[in-house]
Amino acid sequence: MTIERISTPNLRETSIQLLADRQAQIARLQQQMSTGKKINSLSDDPLGAAQAERATTRMARLDAQQRALESQTTSMTSAESTLGDAMTALQSFRTLLVQAGGGSITPTDRKSIATQMAALRDQLLSYANATNSDGIPLFGGLGSASRPFSDVAGNVIYQGMTGQASATDTSVPGGLDGFATWMDVPTGNGVFQVAQTGTSTGVRTDTGKVIDPGAVTGHNYEVRFAVAGDGSATYDIVDTTSGSAVVSGAAYKSGQTMSFDGLSFTPVGTPTNGDKLSVTPSTRASVFSVLDQAIAGVASADNGKAGHNVSLGLAQVDASMDAISAARSQAGQLLNRADTIGSRLTTTSDQLDKVRANAEEVDPAKVLSDISSQNTLYSAALGTYAQIQKLSLFNYLG
Repeated sequence: MTIERISTPNLRETSIQLLADRQAQIARLQQQMSTGKKINSLSDDPLGAAQAERATTRMARLDAQQRALESQTTSMTSAESTLGDAMTALQSFRTLLVQAGGGSITPTDRKSIATQMAALRDQLLSYANATNSDGIPLFGGLGSASRPFSDVAGNVIYQGMTGQASATDTSVPGGLDGFATWMDVPTGNGVFQVAQTGTSTGVRTDTGKVIDPGAVTGHNYEVRFAVAGDGSATYDIVDTTSGSAVVSGAAYKSGQTMSFDGLSFTPVGTPTNGDKLSVTPSTRASVFSVLDQAIAGVASADNGKAGHNVSLGLAQVDASMDAISAARSQAGQLLNRADTIGSRLTTTSDQLDKVRANAEEVDPAKVLSDISSQNTLYSAALGTYAQIQKLSLFNYLG
């Protein structure tokens, strides 16, 4: 049987080390209670510190993305609101245009209405050049000067870069494509347009429609009226692109539809000999050229020509409103997407904050309980050390 001998000095050293460990543990817990953090130095928990650092870094990145998204959302909200104001102005313009088409309106009245319409046109140009709170154009596309739309001698030019930034998982564009919004309106009915030529004023038409898309040629046509001595009128339709006759010597009746090569429109009025209508493929125009054309048509002193211009102007103003409405709808969709992105970023940030908190933050109740336990253990160790201090052989020698 082996008997191990433990010396009194050894017991003292062990007790002293235990007391030091208890004091260090109590000090660490008190520091955690004071700072509210489990990790006050990297050596406290290297793995937890790394985990908290990764979470903090990602949270900082998410915070930057959220701030950028808030700025983009504010800008897009301004764009949507501006387009709403533009729709109101266009509706007012259209109301004036309808008023100008009234049969009892005099040329003087039309000129007065045209002046009001011109003021609305200028107001719309200011909307197109609107900026966000940072002075960045709302309709600058992929980049533009401080004013993307410039009015040069009555002709509005787009100076921005056509296109629009794409939305991502964390961002939306801060503006809209100004060209698509303001500079891309179809003329006529979107396929063809009918216009009075020269001094022709006796006959006006609606904007027409396509009745057979497969028969549409995309050619230019001319409707030529002839009036006999008895007042009867006939018309020819000539394909001026190919030089061929499409209709010859057909009797004209006001309000009777003309149909050919997949196209159809209804002329009304009484032609004079030699009156002509041109039928050409639809092109693309700006909202401002549409408004300028309508204003010029309203200001015309001739009732017959003004009536045709009002009819055409209404169709093209409606097309302009469709373009603005489509852009406004796009802005609304982007704002909805921004809300979704913002919610997702907030949720992710909250999750990361929980990860960080679990890694480095303390539970005050648990720390207080641990301090109490350590104090009890420290008191016990201190009592043990006191007893060891009393151990001496001389106490047993009599």
